[in-house]
Amino acid sequence: MNATQTVRFFSGENIPLEMHKVRVVQKLFLPPVEERLEAIRRAGFNTFLLSTREVYLDMLTDSGTNAMSDAQMGAMMQADDAYAGSQSFARMQKAIEDVLGKRHVLPVHQGRAAENIIAQSYVKPGNVVPMNYHFTTTLAHIQVNGGKIVELLCDGALDITSDNPFKGNMDIAKLRAVIAREGQNVPLIRMEASTNLIGGQPFSLANLRQVRQVASEAGIPLVLDASLIGENAFFIKQREDEFKQASIADILLEMCAQADIVYFSSRKVSSSRGGAICTNRGELFDAMKALVPLYEGFLTYGGMSVREIEAMAVGLRETTDEAVIGQSPSFIRYLVERLQAHRIPVVTPAGGLGCHVDAMGFLPHVPQQQYPAGALAAAFYLISGVRGMERGTVSSIRDENGNDVLADAELLRLAFPRRVFTLSQVNYVEDRLHWLHTRRELVGGLRFVEEPAVLRFFMGRLEATSDWPQRLMTAFRADFGDSL
Repeated sequence: MNATQTVRFFSGENIPLEMHKVRVVQKLFLPPVEERLEAIRRAGFNTFLLSTREVYLDMLTDSGTNAMSDAQMGAMMQADDAYAGSQSFARMQKAIEDVLGKRHVLPVHQGRAAENIIAQSYVKPGNVVPMNYHFTTTLAHIQVNGGKIVELLCDGALDITSDNPFKGNMDIAKLRAVIAREGQNVPLIRMEASTNLIGGQPFSLANLRQVRQVASEAGIPLVLDASLIGENAFFIKQREDEFKQASIADILLEMCAQADIVYFSSRKVSSSRGGAICTNRGELFDAMKALVPLYEGFLTYGGMSVREIEAMAVGLRETTDEAVIGQSPSFIRYLVERLQAHRIPVVTPAGGLGCHVDAMGFLPHVPQQQYPAGALAAAFYLISGVRGMERGTVSSIRDENGNDVLADAELLRLAFPRRVFTLSQVNYVEDRLHWLHTRRELVGGLRFVEEPAVLRFFMGRLEATSDWPQRLMTAFRADFGDSL
């Protein structure tokens, strides 16, 4: 039984309990607020462009920032760095077969490399790809290859406040309608575990089985983005009655059994770096394998260090441990509940990737055309030194007329890498967000000054629409005195 679910405190407090101990530490930096103001200006109000020496808590992403276990670090010492036929690859392949149930494996250097290979192999101009929700790089790869996406969200998936346990479900009736309309123009169906851009929300296994049935009837491959599959499995065990007594290992196998192709970023799913595409269908494997040597590396390393391959193999097996995959969701739920007590608008129920703050609810006076999620991310860094990530219209695209395609939600994502933060640090995040909420009227909008044509949120630069950053810093200094 998972101890995080059974330990109760005599005081009655409901706080998560870490099921690990810290053996290695890394120094953090918390520069004064004046330096933070200069830093965010230099970064063009884009938290991606901040240096880690300017950041106290890095909650930008969980990609590649999770803490490795002692078993993973030890495994890296046995790496076989042969160019071909490496035993490290054989161990990774066996771990994927044991944990995900797929025999044929194509290694890649990260998740978006897998998306590139899948999109090039299957997406043609004019194709339509149904999915429960898009991810930024997935959308870009499909569009680059001439396709387009259609998002088939379940009812209520975009509601900020909700008790729907599976907001990542796909609407089956809409899926059938798309296939009926598009026919052979649908090359694949994609499900994402868990839906990143709408708050890390999971889908149910019952829904995945329904999608599988429709895909089988139509003869269309079902592709599963498994980057956050561990957390999705954790929520299935918690929230889906059929699986309350099932092991995480069994749930993972059942999830992957529904999919023809499974791909993942191991930066998320196994607390290492790299990624893979896997399948049990030889013809699908053969259709993709020639692209790995072309874009990635040989078929037994795929652009990864063999040390990372060893760490991935161990990390995948650790994903079956409920104490490992449940740690981040428990911390996320804790922060969500604390922020709700302050009437701060957050996505509920708590998801598996991070705490997502509703920027339009937090900053109702900032028009969506002035990027409220980006402004909130910049403002929160300014007053805390915490680097979150904009997940809103900055992360969207422009239409053929050059107008912003307004995002379905404007969210400040505060990601929780596995086993990285302490509870006191989470309490610091709560405290600074609470203060910012009391001064939210000081925060204004942003506008682009440098805008890349593709994936602009990575490297784009913005500026404030007024002197609001200076006024916010002045208010911070007045309330906190000499405090950092």
